[in-house]
Amino acid sequence: MPTIDQVLDKARRRLQRVTPAQAAREQAAGALLVDTRTYEQRTGDGAIPGALIVDWTVLEWRLDPSSPNRVPEAADHAVRVIVICAHGYSSSLAAASLQDLGLINATDVIGGFEAWKAAGLPVET
Repeated sequence: MPTIDQVLDKARRRLQRVTPAQAAREQAAGALLVDTRTYEQRTGDGAIPGALIVDWTVLEWRLDPSSPNRVPEAADHAVRVIVICAHGYSSSLAAASLQDLGLINATDVIGGFEAWKAAGLPVET
């Protein structure tokens, strides 16, 4: 059986991960930045302005364009989705899962929200 580190490495090998600055630029250009952190994390650490909040437990259902429970932003499989979590681990697994659904432009943020905040990018408290 593979370890979680092996699963994470396999997921990341197929992603073209982005830095926080790249994610911010892409978000400004229309990419969908999806924050999967918990309510408690967002309340305690802050939120990213304009990010779509989606609990990881329903991520695939909200972003699959064929799902009756999708968000309006998930218009088709070509939508650019950038997932961000607290530290950049679970977001890699989430982005790989979205790619499995055919969302070919899904990726995640290297270092997660902690790297976003450290880069001085916008955070709402």
